[in-house]
Amino acid sequence: MTYAIAASLQKAIYRRLSDTAALRDIVDEAIYDAVPTGILPPIYVTLGEETVLDRSDKDAFGAWHDFTVSVIADQPGFHRAKQAAAMISDALLAGQLDLDRGVLVGLWFLKAQARRAGKGDQRQIDLRFRAQVSDTMA
Repeated sequence: MTYAIAASLQKAIYRRLSDTAALRDIVDEAIYDAVPTGILPPIYVTLGEETVLDRSDKDAFGAWHDFTVSVIADQPGFHRAKQAAAMISDALLAGQLDLDRGVLVGLWFLKAQARRAGKGDQRQIDLRFRAQVSDTMA
């Protein structure tokens, strides 16, 4: 197993989301690895938790990265948050991500959960994806 590709994968995911014009039309520049302190925009995207499992074989070290991307909105209803979630899904599944290290073998949508958060006035959609990576440096 290797965790060596985790930072490269996260950077590629962040770059893809930041470069997606349709998503930026909804959330502007509000795509975060770490949510800033202070007043937040009415809708934003954050990279969330990650679980990594061994996917090595006799030819290369590799891993499955199950990761979450969340949309959080202070707007009533789920419509705008679901639009942003759809753009995230489309962007990540659109094609190969360029990694600084390793290669992306595949990327799949696993599940989503839409729920009320906070005091019930926030909406949150957690999108869960699986990326399979192989380490070219091993």
